[in-house]
Amino acid sequence: MTEKPLIYDLDIEGLEKLMSVWGQPKYRAGQVFQALYVDLVESFEDITTLPAALRDRLAGQFTISHLEARITLDSSDGQTRKTLFGLPNGEAIEAVLMRYKKRNTLCISTQAGCAMGCVFCATGQMGFRGNLTSGQIAEQVLYYARLLKSEGQRPTNVVIMGMGEPFHNYEATMAAIDLLNHPKGFNLGARRFTVSTVGLIPAIKQFARENRQVNLAISLHATEDEHRESMLPVNKQYPINELIEACREYVRLTSRRITFEWALIRDENDSQEQANRLADLLAGINCHVNVIPLNPTEGYTGQATTRERAQQFREILERRGIPCTVRVRRGIDINAGCGQLAMRGE
Repeated sequence: MTEKPLIYDLDIEGLEKLMSVWGQPKYRAGQVFQALYVDLVESFEDITTLPAALRDRLAGQFTISHLEARITLDSSDGQTRKTLFGLPNGEAIEAVLMRYKKRNTLCISTQAGCAMGCVFCATGQMGFRGNLTSGQIAEQVLYYARLLKSEGQRPTNVVIMGMGEPFHNYEATMAAIDLLNHPKGFNLGARRFTVSTVGLIPAIKQFARENRQVNLAISLHATEDEHRESMLPVNKQYPINELIEACREYVRLTSRRITFEWALIRDENDSQEQANRLADLLAGINCHVNVIPLNPTEGYTGQATTRERAQQFREILERRGIPCTVRVRRGIDINAGCGQLAMRGE
């Protein structure tokens, strides 16, 4: 039996077209959109602003969920929750909720598996399994939004850093952001989103031309091509100097700050020499560096750096005029790094 189409794959214009085809007034589309993204309904029957016949027709032709929560794990401190979702095609993806004092940050996926093959990433070790639709990407946010709504809260930030390479599924990723950003719907501000890429240069340039207010993060992790290629095979196609030039172009075109991510791996890329090389590479770019001790995975022997070396790395960058934050690792006890739960599930 073929799975019904996901209603979240229709944007407001798509819903308006559907209502027109069905002979319904245009305002019905707005009622459906509000029910989905403001009221966060879990079934078409809950859209009580619609006539019963229209609710039944929607339920007969669409589904309101493609995600089945298979496993949910909470960290021992209660601040991180990770969910493994099953997809209709049998694949699995992950999403994570990270609670902070004033923020509820969601980390969501854009693909099942990943084609980039980054050696220290559990998702990269899985290989590519398939792209998610825009609705499947957005549904991860709505799933956790319902949970937070029951607590009188809502998501404040969405980082698209989960399973997959967002720019390898560019159109669906941007469509999902547009769905969640829509002022008549979920209305999460564009600057509340961060998209992370390993450095697909053509997509970075397209993103720059679109001049979105969405934040951009680049997974860098090394300053020399041979070193980076050993960790991120995509560097063979998009070398560091070309990537950095694309980043400079992005900053020039958008006047926005860019973030560089650096997983600190003990005795691999956490030395003071590496910090100085990174400062040289990023000189003159309006940027911020996020360094985070590695989340170990079963398929990679590298280990996280020490707290002391992480602080030394940060201090060197800041002395060189590069703002830097050492991110706190979250959910280590529940394999919260992207792809880890899916790998264990297999």
